[in-house]
Amino acid sequence: MAFTGRTALLAALGSLPVGIWDAGWTGILAVNAPLALACACDFAMAAPVRRLSLTRSGDTSARLGEPADVTLTVTNPSRRPLRAQLRDAWPPSSWQPGTETEASRHHLTVPPGERRRITTRLRPTRRGDHQTDRVTIRSYGPLGLFSRQGTHKVPWTVRVLPPFTSRKHLPSKLARLRELDGRTSVLTRGEGTEFDSLREYVPGDDTRSIDWRATARHSSVAVRTWRPERDRHILLVLDTGRTSAGRVGDAPRLDASMDAALLLAALASRAGDRVDLLAYDRRVRALVQGRTARDVLPSLVNAMATLEPELIETNARGLTATALRTAPRRSLIVLMTTLDAAPVEEGLLPVLPQLTQRHTVLVASVADPHIAHMAASRGNAEAVYEAAAAAQAQTERHRTADQLRRHGVTVVDATPDQLAPALADAYLALKAAGRL
Repeated sequence: MAFTGRTALLAALGSLPVGIWDAGWTGILAVNAPLALACACDFAMAAPVRRLSLTRSGDTSARLGEPADVTLTVTNPSRRPLRAQLRDAWPPSSWQPGTETEASRHHLTVPPGERRRITTRLRPTRRGDHQTDRVTIRSYGPLGLFSRQGTHKVPWTVRVLPPFTSRKHLPSKLARLRELDGRTSVLTRGEGTEFDSLREYVPGDDTRSIDWRATARHSSVAVRTWRPERDRHILLVLDTGRTSAGRVGDAPRLDASMDAALLLAALASRAGDRVDLLAYDRRVRALVQGRTARDVLPSLVNAMATLEPELIETNARGLTATALRTAPRRSLIVLMTTLDAAPVEEGLLPVLPQLTQRHTVLVASVADPHIAHMAASRGNAEAVYEAAAAAQAQTERHRTADQLRRHGVTVVDATPDQLAPALADAYLALKAAGRL
């Protein structure tokens, strides 16, 4: 039982002390007899909170940055009307900063034996599973002098998925893919292993593609054209170790890697290739295998939703062994990791031959655009020192990339907004070169 501000105001005008107890608090109000009777009647006419029935419905998932609507149905089985204030509590990351108070509180009136629905609109600021805490209801009497208060547990989970902002690049990459497949009138000279057709030789064609038998039957030189292969296997490997926790801009490197992986998965599945996902640091954090082209993208998005960087050093040997088990046949292994010298030289390079011996390997890394900005800064002594430090960091990064290329690895090093299209271009280049 709780008294309201209206009760306190009226009590100031009275003289008869009456004890009030509320959740362990004891106080004395001075009220007169008519006011005490009014308060007692008001409390008695307030609908009981614990007898209310609450159920949920609504969205169970949403992309980061998009709203999610969760509906709460309140049923009043009592004979008294419910006049209440309701607070639907969720984790702080379920709201935009400063909007929680307004979005989570509702005024509610439910006649006896009826039910009403209220909708709480969430605007999550982090990926992952957001679970409701509790629903607190304060039921008032008709005079608003006293209230009953109670809480209900009404479980509900909203999974916040990666935003997949790079999907805007998908139409242009699909157009390039159609060119490689010969679905448009654009002539491509890409190599492959599936014979497509014969055409007349033009300067610049690879002489190894000349079909001498067909040339002998015609008056012109004929060359073979090739169609990029389908049904290739691609394994996306996300390094979720400590280096993926480094923030570039407003998000960790892992988020940019996931966005690039989603674009590549969407493109590869349209190309007829099979795509799997492995997230690893010292153990498997996520594994998606054997999905159809229709199901692969939703499965990847759902698996990535709960991934978070782990502040531990990645076990390169364990990652390599797990990748080899996951991809027993020749595949394209796309490793999303760092190009920092120490983790690569001490962890990846010693075990890299195990991967390159059986698979085509592509390493994709998130570059910090602030480093390039620092390298170009001038004007005072501090800026010059920053430029020198940035230039040294860039030199070490380029040297690490060159070491990987000497092992036959394709390297993509780009800023967060350019990583996804750059990775897709590298995949298409491998297709065109017949390396898939």
